[in-house]
Amino acid sequence: MNIFGVGLPEVTVILILALLIFGPKKLPELGKQLGKTLKSLKKASNEFQNEIDQVMNEEDKDGSPKTLGSNLKNETHDKKKALEKKDLSKKENNNNN
Repeated sequence: MNIFGVGLPEVTVILILALLIFGPKKLPELGKQLGKTLKSLKKASNEFQNEIDQVMNEEDKDGSPKTLGSNLKNETHDKKKALEKKDLSKKENNNNN
């Protein structure tokens, strides 16, 4: 048994220390709470992974990435074009006068 690099002797020492610190009445309660916490963390992790998978699948279907970087790049490009048009119209007005 090797969990996170911790073998059976280390787990035994940790359990004995927990028993001495918290006592036999409190230990099952702590174990139950730890189990609930781990379960909720796993559920949140799975939900997050599912959301990522959905976004990736949508990108594959559309063929266009839906990333923040590409959206910002498109907005910047659009603003640049609008400014260029504005500058051209100003130059034309100055040339006509």
